[in-house]
Amino acid sequence: MIKKNFFIIIFAIFVLFFISCTSYITKQKKQGEAIRNLGEAYMSEGNYTFALRELLKAEKIYHKDPFLHNDLGETYMAKNKKDLAITHFRKAIKLKSDYAPAINNLGVAYMAKGDWDTAIDCFKKVSKNLLYVTPHNPLSNMGLAYYNKKEYKLAEQSYLEALNLQPEFIKALLGLGRTYIKLNRLPDAVRTLEAGAAAYEKAIAKLEKDEKPSPQLSVVYFELAEAYRRSHSYTNAVEAYNRIMELFPNSKQARKARQKAEEI
Repeated sequence: MIKKNFFIIIFAIFVLFFISCTSYITKQKKQGEAIRNLGEAYMSEGNYTFALRELLKAEKIYHKDPFLHNDLGETYMAKNKKDLAITHFRKAIKLKSDYAPAINNLGVAYMAKGDWDTAIDCFKKVSKNLLYVTPHNPLSNMGLAYYNKKEYKLAEQSYLEALNLQPEFIKALLGLGRTYIKLNRLPDAVRTLEAGAAAYEKAIAKLEKDEKPSPQLSVVYFELAEAYRRSHSYTNAVEAYNRIMELFPNSKQARKARQKAEEI
């Protein structure tokens, strides 16, 4: 009887200890998430220094949060610390093996380092994830990696797959247009880049008066002007440069566009 009671007491102590530990971990996790949320708020404002400060605090409290490590990776990427970003994206994936955004971000980080093949492996993996809501993103990223490898046919294939899922995805339209220029398929380049410019113009129409269009729009128009110029459609090329000057007056892009227009 005494032996039996002894085991009951030991078991009760174990259960209480387990409940206590579980409660402590749960409390840590909630505290870490609260601080992580503050870090994410700073990220959304583009204040990555303050974001990093909060995210590192959260890591000290609870370091087994995959979302926290993905946030840290994005923050380090914004601060041009690619190796640190890769470390945290990998931690996020280790904690959550099917964490598609972190896998895509890892590919972007490797692409920033010029490691195209490793980046492509990441993008291939995440683009096959049927639960990932934006598969056109890694497909477009894969197109850019192949473009940088000068494997233009594979780049075209990836961009087309992305556009099959999201026909007005501007990043893919720009990438595909650039790829067609490299392949000397100028009519296709013009058609694709015109679609990209139209998609951007549609977005501009929805902006409030004080909002400014994305600088990426000037990249689309520069590429479109180049496709027009190489197609000997000089009037259209000048119009594309003029549109840059209209959208971004007194800017570096406008000065470059003016110079390019004067050269025609």
